Amino acid sequence: MNSLQRLAATILITTAAMTAQAADRTELLNASYDVSRELFVKINPAFQEEWKKKRGEKVVIRQSHGGSSKQARAVADGLQADVVTFNQVTDIEFLVKTGLIAPDWAERLPNRASPYYSLPVFIVREGNPKKITSWADLAKPGIQPVFPNPKTSGNGRYTYLAAYAYALREFQGDDARAQDFVAAILKNVPVFDTGGRGATTTFVERGIGDVLITFESEVAAIRREYSKANFEVVYPPVSVRANFPVAVVDKVVDRRGTREVATAYLEFLYSETGQEILAAGYNRVNNEAVLARHASRFPPVQLISIEETFGGWDNVTRVHFERGGVLDRLLERKF
Repeated sequence: MNSLQRLAATILITTAAMTAQAADRTELLNASYDVSRELFVKINPAFQEEWKKKRGEKVVIRQSHGGSSKQARAVADGLQADVVTFNQVTDIEFLVKTGLIAPDWAERLPNRASPYYSLPVFIVREGNPKKITSWADLAKPGIQPVFPNPKTSGNGRYTYLAAYAYALREFQGDDARAQDFVAAILKNVPVFDTGGRGATTTFVERGIGDVLITFESEVAAIRREYSKANFEVVYPPVSVRANFPVAVVDKVVDRRGTREVATAYLEFLYSETGQEILAAGYNRVNNEAVLARHASRFPPVQLISIEETFGGWDNVTRVHFERGGVLDRLLERKF
C-alpha cells in the first residue's frame, strides 16, 4: 500500500469512527434566560445520566443565555434551539407567532408548562442604609433601583409588573396614579442593562445603585459569586409570581429528529430529581413534598397573579409591552 492509499484508508477509518460516535449521541441546545446558567449546570448532568441509563445514548447539551426576550428574538432569527426555558410566557408566545412553536405548547406539560417559579426580591447594601423595605421606597427621590430593561429582559418585566401591581393595590385601582408611581421608579433607575446578569454586575461590581431587584432564585448565585461582598436580602410584603415556562421548539426538533429527547429533557424538570435540583437552587416548585423539604429557603410572601391583576399575558403584552404601549410612554417620561 503506497502513501496515498494509506492516507485514503486513514480518512475512511476516521470518518467511520466519527459517524459511529455521532450515531450514539444526540445534541440539544437549550436557549434560556440570563441568570439560569448555574441552574442548568446542575440540571444537565443529572438528565444526561438518566437518559444514558434509560436509552444507552449520550446527550450533549449546549446552553445559550441572555435576556429572555433577546433570546426569543435570537431563536426567531435562526438560533437552532431544540428547547426554550424562559422566564415569561410572552417570549414563548412570540415564537408561536413565528410558527416555530405550536399553539398548544402550554397544554403539553403540567402547570401550563411551568415547572418552577420565582418572584422579584430586593438586594440592598450592608446595613440597608437607605432603609428600603417595599416597592414604595423605590419611587422616592434619591433612591436608585437597579434592574434590567423591561424591553429586553423577563427579569425587568416582572419587576415592572410587580411595582405596577403594588401601585394598583395601593391606589385602589387608580391606573393614572399607578402609572405615575411606576414612572417615578423608572426615572430613578441609573442604567438599564439588557439582562439580569448585567444588572447584577452594575450593582455589585460597578457599585451603582442602592437596591438590586432580581429573582429570589438569583440571590444564592450572587452570594456565591461575590462571597466577599456584604449584602442583605429584603422581601417586600407583596411581589408578583414569576412562572418560568418551557417549550420544545417544534420546527427545530422535527427537522433535527430530536423531539423525543427534547421532550424528555423538559419532562425531567418535573421529576422528583429535577424538582429537588430546582428547589435546592432556590426556585419555588409545584411539587408540594419537595417544596416542604426546602421550606426554610422560601419565606412566605403574598404573590400577585398576572392573570388576576392584569387579565393575563395577552392583555399585558397588548397594553404594556407592544410598541407605543404603557411601558414605552412611561420610559419617555424618564428623559
